[in-house]
Amino acid sequence: MISFIDVDLALDKKPVFNGLNLSIQQGELVYIVGKSGMGKSTLLKSLYMDIKPIKGEIRIAGYSSRTIKKRQIPLLRRRLGIIFQDFRLLEDRNVYDNLAFVLKVTGVKEALIKDQVMSALESVGLERSAKLMPLRLSGGEQQRVAIARALVREPLVILADEPTGHLDPDTSLEILDYLKRINQKTITVIIGTHDYELVWHSPFRTLQISGQNLIETTIKPSQQGLRPTSSTLQTVGDVLQH
Repeated sequence: MISFIDVDLALDKKPVFNGLNLSIQQGELVYIVGKSGMGKSTLLKSLYMDIKPIKGEIRIAGYSSRTIKKRQIPLLRRRLGIIFQDFRLLEDRNVYDNLAFVLKVTGVKEALIKDQVMSALESVGLERSAKLMPLRLSGGEQQRVAIARALVREPLVILADEPTGHLDPDTSLEILDYLKRINQKTITVIIGTHDYELVWHSPFRTLQISGQNLIETTIKPSQQGLRPTSSTLQTVGDVLQH
């Protein structure tokens, strides 16, 4: 479903990934881990074509970075749900209207909007908060609204960029639980995070950014705390070739 084929990515002309090969199947939940500034956001942005490869090809949801036209990028993004660290809710409208706005701008018929919005809010336990303004909600509740907004168009893939970065540990686990429930619906979920405790608490396939590439890893306790550990330094591409 998602493929990186010999991809080079750069940000502001600075190389971030070199020769990246990666395959993610439909229904997987995958963590991308690494320190701040290592390239997690760059990788996720490349999936919704906000950043294009310098070399190679990215395939996602039936589109290719080599052939996608500018006018097709909004169509690709309708198949994706994107969750940001800072929520990015519209503060001048209530929770319901934040979700309804996403549907209206993509041409969903008015008669269908209410059911889709309420279904998405119910999936994160906020159906009773539909008329509240975002700033009346806690940080965790605002992120749940952001998850509902990402879900409201029934996406194929959820991309979550540091979704717990502004939250306390208990609330972070709660947000992760909602993302796991989404994944159980066979929606692919990719989470970029530097929160090793979150990954250790609920392990799934984990890829660590290392040397402008990705390596398969697991998070384990060490003398320095929780850290990524890899049995070899093989990149994901090396693993796929064997």
